[in-house]
Amino acid sequence: MKKYFLATTLFMIVYSSSTTAQQKRKVKSSTYNILLKKLLDHNVPEITVDSLQKIVNDVVLLDAREPNEFKVSHITNARFVGYNNFNIDSVEIMDKNTPIVVYCSVGYRSGKVAEKLIEKGFLNVQNLYGGIFEWKNNNNKVVDENGVTDDVHPYSKSWGVWLKKGNKVYKK
Repeated sequence: MKKYFLATTLFMIVYSSSTTAQQKRKVKSSTYNILLKKLLDHNVPEITVDSLQKIVNDVVLLDAREPNEFKVSHITNARFVGYNNFNIDSVEIMDKNTPIVVYCSVGYRSGKVAEKLIEKGFLNVQNLYGGIFEWKNNNNKVVDENGVTDDVHPYSKSWGVWLKKGNKVYKK
């Protein structure tokens, strides 16, 4: 009876901790999630791909990647704002209450841009957790100047390992 009790207790502990871990995971890949947990500052509110899918037409999407990445593809209706040359004046015309989701490849650069927006008084800013990689990995469409495409710029070959779906295009 003691062995049964111990085995059942151990199972419940393992099951509940793995369930909790699954609930806290914001991207499908557990290894990608571990990377993102350590890489990102988590200083701004984050939105998951699943949540963004439900409201994508009700937010302003800002792409915080570089021009060559944006040109390869971006989320439909996203506005390019860049990262290295991000200028807050490019978004100053928006109402400070406008719901904004900023994204980049994985969420690092967009997190930094989102911080700047919040510092300037924008009240409803979120960072897309997992970035365009997670967006595409979840079979969501991206577009270029000609319409829907399967191409995505993976930033670099080392970061490209996290892009599991789509065609990796490093130059355009």
